[in-house]
Amino acid sequence: MINYNKPTAMMLGRWQPWHQGHEELFKKALEKTGQVIIMIRDIPNSKNNPFDVNQVTKNINESLKEYKNKYVVIIVPNITNICYGRGVGYKIEEIVLPKEIQEISATKIREKLNEI
Repeated sequence: MINYNKPTAMMLGRWQPWHQGHEELFKKALEKTGQVIIMIRDIPNSKNNPFDVNQVTKNINESLKEYKNKYVVIIVPNITNICYGRGVGYKIEEIVLPKEIQEISATKIREKLNEI
């Protein structure tokens, strides 16, 4: 179990589907604080969101099983805006991954899944 009093990195997304790029982002986030909260936006199923939150959670847990107790997955409302005031004690930070990882596209993965 993670320690809720320690610094924690947060990842927020739809994860449709969770893929290697997301896993690499997780690893970089984990390096920053030693533990990560992965937030899944609870959104209606559609062509662009074919997986429900239970399937997304399962996909994440299968992918990250070697990181047990280093992360927690939580389901959150359909967050579309992250707002903050001045000097709130955290950063909103973009992590730039190698080009071959950055180019992994969940949209392309979904398109291939629809071809099957």
